Amino acid sequence: MHRYERLFRPRTIAVIGGGAWCANVVEQCEKLGFKGDVYPVHPSKSEIRGVTAYPSLEALPDVPDAAFIGVNRVATVEIVRALAERGAGGAVCFASGFREAMSEMADGGDLQEALLAAAGEMPILGPNCYGLLNLLDGAALWPDQHGGVPCERGVAIVTQSSNMAINLTMQKRGLPIAYVVTAGNQAQMGLSDIGMALLDDPRVTALGLHIEGIGDLAAFERLAHKARALGKPIVALKIGASDQAQAATISHTASLAGSDAGARALLRRLGVAQVSGLGALLETLKIFHVNGPLASNRIGSMSCSGGEASLMADLGLHHDVAYPPLNEGQAVALREALGPKVALSNPLDYHTYIWADRDAMTACFAAMMTGDLAIGCVVLDFPRADRCDGAAWMLVIDAVEAASAASGRPIAILSSLAETMPEEIAVVCTERGVLTLSGLEDGLAAIAAAASVGAAWVRPVPPPLMMPEQCVTDPELVGEAAAKQQLAASGVVIPQQVRAASPDRVEEAARTLGGRVVVKGEGLAHKSEAGAVVLGLTSPDAARAVAERMAADSYLVEQMISGAVAELLIGVVRDPAHGFVLTLGAGGTLTEILKDTTSRLLPVVEEDLREMLDELKIAPILAGYRGGAAADTKAVIECVMAVQAYAMANAKRLEEVEINPLICLPDGAMAVDALIRIGANDE
Repeated sequence: MHRYERLFRPRTIAVIGGGAWCANVVEQCEKLGFKGDVYPVHPSKSEIRGVTAYPSLEALPDVPDAAFIGVNRVATVEIVRALAERGAGGAVCFASGFREAMSEMADGGDLQEALLAAAGEMPILGPNCYGLLNLLDGAALWPDQHGGVPCERGVAIVTQSSNMAINLTMQKRGLPIAYVVTAGNQAQMGLSDIGMALLDDPRVTALGLHIEGIGDLAAFERLAHKARALGKPIVALKIGASDQAQAATISHTASLAGSDAGARALLRRLGVAQVSGLGALLETLKIFHVNGPLASNRIGSMSCSGGEASLMADLGLHHDVAYPPLNEGQAVALREALGPKVALSNPLDYHTYIWADRDAMTACFAAMMTGDLAIGCVVLDFPRADRCDGAAWMLVIDAVEAASAASGRPIAILSSLAETMPEEIAVVCTERGVLTLSGLEDGLAAIAAAASVGAAWVRPVPPPLMMPEQCVTDPELVGEAAAKQQLAASGVVIPQQVRAASPDRVEEAARTLGGRVVVKGEGLAHKSEAGAVVLGLTSPDAARAVAERMAADSYLVEQMISGAVAELLIGVVRDPAHGFVLTLGAGGTLTEILKDTTSRLLPVVEEDLREMLDELKIAPILAGYRGGAAADTKAVIECVMAVQAYAMANAKRLEEVEINPLICLPDGAMAVDALIRIGANDE
């Protein structure tokens, strides 16, 4: 039996406390048809909502599998201790005032530690959470209203916000929800622990997560790998991209949100779909529940309106989806189904010639799906049942079901608005195995998200993440010359360079290097902005004159590198929440303006780097734009792998390493500026 089995799938539930919150728990169990025993516990009340109450835990007829503790925070600790001593299966700790409230209550952290000690090995949810809904078995350790209904099979949702959990249960999108669990402070059971337990239930088809912060990176990695092994995909709504959201997260959950780039890189690496809104979260879960991950992002769009076809095409520009042109086979089959008057394309406006003709619609939809597509979308908005007759619309469902069966590929019925996909229609379609998506924006976002998991799952399982063991204290900035020498020892190619203490020495260094040189004043992280970099000096005298004008404490004289195809930035930064984040981007002085970057978590392999380079807007330049020379991609990749080798060798101390720019040449790649921030060497 799984450690959390009794808590999540209880046969007996104790409800401890006498307030309205506890009465609601009893009521919700009744409404969901919980077939086990519910034991209210209160020292003076004889019954709660008509159910016999017991004066103490000791008076209960048996040890409860699960308990909802609805008393104040101090009493919660003692009740948890008593439940653990009796061998209870687990508890929901509803009370607040623990670690999340340390700014208001000085003892909040100590009280949370006391709670953990009292629980021992007994699982606890929270504190500061609403608990859980098991809609498969009718168990509601839940102190409020909710919109959940019993189901036999469905998705699980875990959130760090109890109020958002309530809102998600109120959905009218036809999504069967098996579990809703709120994590609260995650004092003992983290988001990943909860997710692992829920995936173990064979009736759960997919997992949805609302994430404010990932406390245990290794556990989250294990969760993602388990989901992949079980074929149960995960979709996450990760907040914290904005400065305001990160501040709110830290104050609300006492967890570290981390960088948005790090979070996105983590989810992508682990094959977890990422969405940016609650609607897209629910729609992605619907795809996963009915069809699982999608093989690609290639869509066949069909509608009986030119306006809808155009809107689908336009919205596709804002989502990672593609409408491939029709192939010859599709065109022939569609022409046969639609006749000569319809202009054939993808997205397709099939007009209304075949409306209300089930067989003709089936032939049209099946013809579209003969192409290289992962999913078809039939745009369809159902009329209001209280004012209109929707009989003809029901024929479309039959046609979609038949065409999907004939083609062996999923076809979704996609409404333009969420309001025009009635819940009763969505429920019936889901039961028939027909996917419905509510609203074009959320639907397309969900298709892109589901395709991202399909793409991730065909790749090999990534190597284990590099885990930052601790934050570096007081990292020091390594000077450019020394930074480049350290990177060169790991395999990074750097220009010939000479350090010089005075303008006279600069002149000597320029004469030694010969040809064109660069003179830099040392001691600045951003030398260009300070006027401390002068390029293309052709004589030792010119180099000396430049050094005299700079009046720096010391100088770096380097061989001038010309013939660049492009300039790149390579950076690795320690992200305490997600590991070490590698960023590639357009480099040089325009880095902040162009903001052309892509990120991954270390370690990476060469295939990852090829993908990253292809994702950049400057990828055409690197490939040789309009007949120009192409960059030596092999040399660029070797440089990035060398930076990774340096980072891995210094992982305990490294805070940041950056090359900007890396000069990409037709026959090599040269790091002409570098920055390292690193802690002291304890050894």
